[in-house]
Amino acid sequence: MQEKSVDQEGMSLRTIHFWLIVGSVIICVLMFYSTYHLSSSFKQLTETSEQQIELRKAARELMDASDYLTEKVQRFAALGEMRFLDEYFEEAFVANHREEAIEKMAKGSGTESALENLQAAMDSSVELMNREYYAMRLVIQAKGYKEYPDILDTVQLSPEELALSPDEQMGLAVEMVMDDDYYDQKNQIREKMRASLNELERLVHDTDTTALASLSDEMTMVRVVIALQTMGIVFMVWLTSRLGIHPVLNAVDRIKADSPIPEVGANEFRYLARAYNKMYEVYKSSVERLNYKASHDELTGAYNRSGYDLLLSTIDLHSTYMILCDLDNFKNINDTYGHETGDKILKKLVRVLKRNFRSDDYVCRIGGDEFVVFMVHAAESMRELIAQKITVINEELADTKDALPAASISVGIVHGSEVANGENLFEKTDEAMYQAKKSGKHTFAFYSHRPA
Repeated sequence: MQEKSVDQEGMSLRTIHFWLIVGSVIICVLMFYSTYHLSSSFKQLTETSEQQIELRKAARELMDASDYLTEKVQRFAALGEMRFLDEYFEEAFVANHREEAIEKMAKGSGTESALENLQAAMDSSVELMNREYYAMRLVIQAKGYKEYPDILDTVQLSPEELALSPDEQMGLAVEMVMDDDYYDQKNQIREKMRASLNELERLVHDTDTTALASLSDEMTMVRVVIALQTMGIVFMVWLTSRLGIHPVLNAVDRIKADSPIPEVGANEFRYLARAYNKMYEVYKSSVERLNYKASHDELTGAYNRSGYDLLLSTIDLHSTYMILCDLDNFKNINDTYGHETGDKILKKLVRVLKRNFRSDDYVCRIGGDEFVVFMVHAAESMRELIAQKITVINEELADTKDALPAASISVGIVHGSEVANGENLFEKTDEAMYQAKKSGKHTFAFYSHRPA
């Protein structure tokens, strides 16, 4: 009897199912293996990044603590108030921020060079304290204070200094903590701090390069597994279609229409439909979050430049005021109080703008310290109202109850009916804002092409 060929008989369903199971197991193992290693690489990179952030923060904490001590001793020398002396020694011997910074750095791996520079900065800071102690002792002598930290008893003033008048002793104390020699020592500390930070940056770069190379290899493996998984899914879809499973065909149509799958058919398929629908909801939620991140500034929550461009191209300019706000002397705030305080000022400004304008209006951050408010559905006759709002906003920014330094904005304002297009609208608003700056800042200016 002649045997039938494999082509005539075809591959049995049992054989297909067997190899599908084998292939699925292999793909799952590969997927688990690759995703596990990818997750481990991400975790390692995250831990390394967090460690480097802590180390850089620790390095800056030492300088901050040194500057804090300088501020307190200078105030004590100038004003002679004991509370500044108490705050000085509270930081130096109780808070111990400088010592904590050294301890954090010592725990890091590969930070020997950075730690050496940081320790040198610490040693210089301690050396500078001896000069500060001497200035304190002069102030105590001038003021006749009887109660003060015991460590200052070790400071002995010369007979010539003891013979000086209280005012002369106070003047000498101020000179000791504010002359060129004092600031030369401070600059030496800063140089050592910068050297420490440079070493940390080099360490971060080397670590990130190694970690990213590892991630690249892991991602290649994941792509290969995903490709295999995709081919397996395509084959299974083709097989189920060939078998004529109508719920699957209906599911394909619904997937193409970007909609949930009806939970109908066999129990197994209903289970798959429920699982898909859950993933679909997660996917939609993720897309919405991504869209929000794409159009909003991460720091302040205001619309970012992309959101601004979209709003400018879609809103009715002829019924809209563009209000361009620029923080006055923002660079000085950053230089004086630090970028963290600067960021808090930016967030405060956005909160104040949103509080004083309507919920229908749009607040956008278009630059470092430049913000635009689109006041929509607004007639030109609302100038007085806008002026009142700007005045209130500047009053709230000047309020320091929240422990932030006082700030103010200069504002340029243009109604969309006075310009030809969105680009022209921004140019004229910028001109109006520049006029406000020329007027002394902390004010506003309306642009108008019509004669006064």
